[in-house]
Amino acid sequence: MQYLYLVLFAFLLSTGQILFKKAALVDQGGGLFAALTNYWLLLALILYAIATVLWIWLLRTVPLSIAYPFTALGFILVPLAATLVFGEELGWRFAIGSFLVITGIVVINT
Repeated sequence: MQYLYLVLFAFLLSTGQILFKKAALVDQGGGLFAALTNYWLLLALILYAIATVLWIWLLRTVPLSIAYPFTALGFILVPLAATLVFGEELGWRFAIGSFLVITGIVVINT
């Protein structure tokens, strides 16, 4: 069950990154107040807060050497989400790199 929560953690962080990008694309004239009223930014921060609480809870039961490699899933999830949300393109190098990242996570956790 811990592995499911570790994957959930990676999804939360990845979604937060997409929301940060959405926040960056909103032109609100700059300034601190504009940033604080950017609902994409606020949503990203809330998601990161939830992810942080989940991470701390996970570290109570999972060794850091096992848990931390799951953060590398973000290297796969964020670009995949960017293709869906922002229309960014990925090439064959991304596919090879993703395979290597997943292989590394599997090797570390077996």
